[in-house]
Amino acid sequence: MNAAPLVSWFAYLAPRVLLLFGIGFLFADVVVALELVRYRRNKSTALLIWGRPKPRYYWANLLLGVILGLLIVAEILLKRPAYSLFGEAMMFIYYSCLYPLRARIPRGFFANGVWSDSGYMRWSEISGVSWREEKHVTLILISKARNLARRLDVPSVYYGEARRLLKDRVKAHDLNIGAVGLDLGSREGGDSI
Repeated sequence: MNAAPLVSWFAYLAPRVLLLFGIGFLFADVVVALELVRYRRNKSTALLIWGRPKPRYYWANLLLGVILGLLIVAEILLKRPAYSLFGEAMMFIYYSCLYPLRARIPRGFFANGVWSDSGYMRWSEISGVSWREEKHVTLILISKARNLARRLDVPSVYYGEARRLLKDRVKAHDLNIGAVGLDLGSREGGDSI
C-alpha cells in the first residue's frame, strides 16, 4: 500500500481544519474577552459575591494551553508561515489566558444583574426565580427575553442574604417577577422569592 496519497491528503486537509478551529476559537476568544470586560466594569458594583471552585478538568485545559504553546514554538523554529499558526494561536490564547481568567470571575449579585454559573443576566432580563434545595442551594433564573434558564449555586452561608437581596430588588422594581407561567394576580412578585 502506498502512503503517499494519504500523506498528501493530510497535508492538504490539516491547515484548513486548523483554520476552521482558529475561526471558532477567535469567536470564543472575543466572547470571553467581552465577558471579562463586563466583569471589570461591574466589579465595583458587587452586592454579594463569592468565589467558585475551579471547573472540572481545569488542569486539563491548562495542559492544553502548555501543549499548544510548545507546538507554536516548534512551528516557529521550523520556520512555518505565520498564517499556518493562526488556529494554534487562537486556541493557545483561549486555554492559557482567557479560560483561567474566566474561571476566576466570582459569582453572585451586582447592582445591574446576576453573574450566574453560565454568564451574566441583567435584572431586567429576569422574569422568574426558583430555588432548588438539594445537595446545594441553587437559584434558577428564568429569562423573559429568551427561552433559557441559568443556574447560580449559592453557598449555604449566603442563602438568607441572597433571598433578602432578591426581595429588595423586587421592592425597588429592578426585578419584575410574574411574567412567567400563569399569572392570576394572586400574589406579589416578592412572594415567589
